[in-house]
Amino acid sequence: MPNMYEPVPYETYAESGAFRSGWEAQLPVEGTIPRGYTPFEIENTTEGYNLAKETLTNPLDSTQVDMAKGKELYDIYCGICHGNKGDGQGNLVKREKILGIPSYDDAGRAINAGSIYHTIYYGKNAMGSYANQLNEEERWQVTAYVLDLKAKLEK
Repeated sequence: MPNMYEPVPYETYAESGAFRSGWEAQLPVEGTIPRGYTPFEIENTTEGYNLAKETLTNPLDSTQVDMAKGKELYDIYCGICHGNKGDGQGNLVKREKILGIPSYDDAGRAINAGSIYHTIYYGKNAMGSYANQLNEEERWQVTAYVLDLKAKLEK
């Protein structure tokens, strides 16, 4: 039985019966959701942003919020522009690579958990989306940390 110790090699995407079309990867079945992914039902529009701001709240309770983890993620993804204190004075702003990043305590913004989460998920203005870098729980950890920074700035 030579096939037991001499396996038959298969080349990825090569012509074989494993792939219907022969050369390309198969698409997932329509309507399926990847493991570990939760769809975000609010649209990437101004109306969606306002809806998130009015209705969306952090599903993590106080025992699940980990400020150390939120700070770590914030420092990696947000601090370079928004500053480590949330005052809009990150290194890229100081070096004048990006301009116009307001402080979290700016009264005109009036940010809350819903608006922060929506912005992390879709991005806003010059800020891009971080939905692919942060999973749902991490986005909520960062949201909680941003609200903590905002509270500290308002004192």
